[in-house]
Amino acid sequence: MTKAHYFKLILILGSLTALGPFSIDMYLPGFAQIATDLNTTVASVAMTLSSYFIGISAGQLLYGPLLDRYGRKKPLFIGMLVYIAASLGCVFVKDIDTFIGLRFIQAVGSCAATVASVSMVRDFFPVKDIPKVFSLLMLVVGLSPMLAPTVGGYVTDWYGWHMVFVILMFIGIIIMLAAQFGLPDSYVPDTTISLKPKPILLNFASVLKEPQFYTYAFTGAIAFSGLFTYVAASPIVFMDIYKVDPKMYGWIFAFMSLSFILASQLNSVLLKWYSSEQLILGALITQSAVALVFLFLAINNMLGLYQTITMLFLFLACLGISNPNTAGLTLAPFTKNAGSASALMGAIQLGLGALASFAVGTFVKESIYPMVIIMAASTIIALIVLLIGKRRIKIQH
Repeated sequence: MTKAHYFKLILILGSLTALGPFSIDMYLPGFAQIATDLNTTVASVAMTLSSYFIGISAGQLLYGPLLDRYGRKKPLFIGMLVYIAASLGCVFVKDIDTFIGLRFIQAVGSCAATVASVSMVRDFFPVKDIPKVFSLLMLVVGLSPMLAPTVGGYVTDWYGWHMVFVILMFIGIIIMLAAQFGLPDSYVPDTTISLKPKPILLNFASVLKEPQFYTYAFTGAIAFSGLFTYVAASPIVFMDIYKVDPKMYGWIFAFMSLSFILASQLNSVLLKWYSSEQLILGALITQSAVALVFLFLAINNMLGLYQTITMLFLFLACLGISNPNTAGLTLAPFTKNAGSASALMGAIQLGLGALASFAVGTFVKESIYPMVIIMAASTIIALIVLLIGKRRIKIQH
């Protein structure tokens, strides 16, 4: 594989992976404006995030078998068309319930891109290179939460929040065309894979029985729910509690994303000297320590805007190291049904993300305290799951 071909693959796969985060982050600065326009509260607008996460989680399970049965490109193309149509629908929405529903449909479309890109990583690259490839994808993905809320803040300020969804629609069209014409067919469709519910469920069950899969899938997903907690809580914390304006919020969000990017690139370097297993354990122990300090500061009312930003920056950096490694080790045992494995991994991660964001919409209103409790609890539970699950694993590299 030439360097130019490698770069093109990473760029398109990264764009596919980044579509979901971009769709999540770009409209966050408009929460207050959306709440006013739709005669509702910011906490109710936060429920559109929960519906998006539920849509991605459910859609992952739908696309996994389709990608294995029909190849990668057909299901991806159909999913992208659904995403484009739902994005257009969001431009004309008049009430919060319709908006919540359209965000669900938009998510079901976008997750075709997410599942296909993860499956293609498994198709294109050898197992030993997967954590490094995921780190490179994290660089592209990491740029999306840097750019999305910053751009979204200015777009909302200048043109209103509806324009955000017009832009998302055009991004969807560009990515769909890039994938169709820029990616090779990476997988021969497996016509033996049934699309009836029972065989699909049995296939998922066989994936779930693999100790390496369930240990690292759940470890990664529970730890990563801290990121979803932060994303869902950040408009309330920064704009409602700390009173920053939408443009400033976009810059704060971009700064936070820098920690995730830098850490995921540090991970590529650390993989030269340490195994993925060592890096996951080290990152989770560090993340637990950060979360407990964060909780101590919150309990003692020692958190202002800058202290909160500092603690979140450190917390997200730990995820930038653990996430590419948990993803790589989760998928390592699978070749034949990599689509189903990546879908199930994504469904677990996003299902827990939806739960975390729902908890944020319910509890985070006038205090930062509930956000910190959810983040600390998820980190410590992830560490416990890792320590218990590791005893049953025979690592496959």
